[in-house]
Amino acid sequence: MTAEHTEIGTDRTLLLVDDDEPFLRRLAKAMEKRGFEVEMAGSVAAGQAIATARPPAYAVCDLRLEDGNGLDVVETIREKRPDSRVVVLTGYGAIATAVAAVKIGATDYLSKPADATDITNALLAKDDEMPPPPDNPMSADRVRWEHIQRVYELCDRNVSETARRLNMHRRTLQRILAKRSPR
Repeated sequence: MTAEHTEIGTDRTLLLVDDDEPFLRRLAKAMEKRGFEVEMAGSVAAGQAIATARPPAYAVCDLRLEDGNGLDVVETIREKRPDSRVVVLTGYGAIATAVAAVKIGATDYLSKPADATDITNALLAKDDEMPPPPDNPMSADRVRWEHIQRVYELCDRNVSETARRLNMHRRTLQRILAKRSPR
């Protein structure tokens, strides 16, 4: 942690909402080591229930959850505790989604894979400063691959429709989809 950060306040409650259970458990352990009192939720419904019953001082919420959109949890937290600091995480780094997250009241927006240090920096950054850049940002190839995967999923895994929307030849898209994700 760098010197620019405010320390965790007296209320150290942190709500983590993510449907990737191994990631959720790892992050919870790492955040507890950093002094947070962690509660975990694996769905929008569970996140909203905890946020309503015990509004946290801090929250980290995945954007795409199996039962809906993580921004619904952010809205619930904002209604119950307007001073809460919320970071939205997603595997799909889309500008439109980042704007929506910030408009709803998220403090920051990070693309996965974000580690506990990146998340802590974002949660504890002062309002008038930007958190430091991540130590391991996604490569340009990885960002491109993530975007293609997102459009492919949004097109219900229809290769022809995805190729048309990306203005790409279908065979080129098939080759990209057949390869492993870049680092």
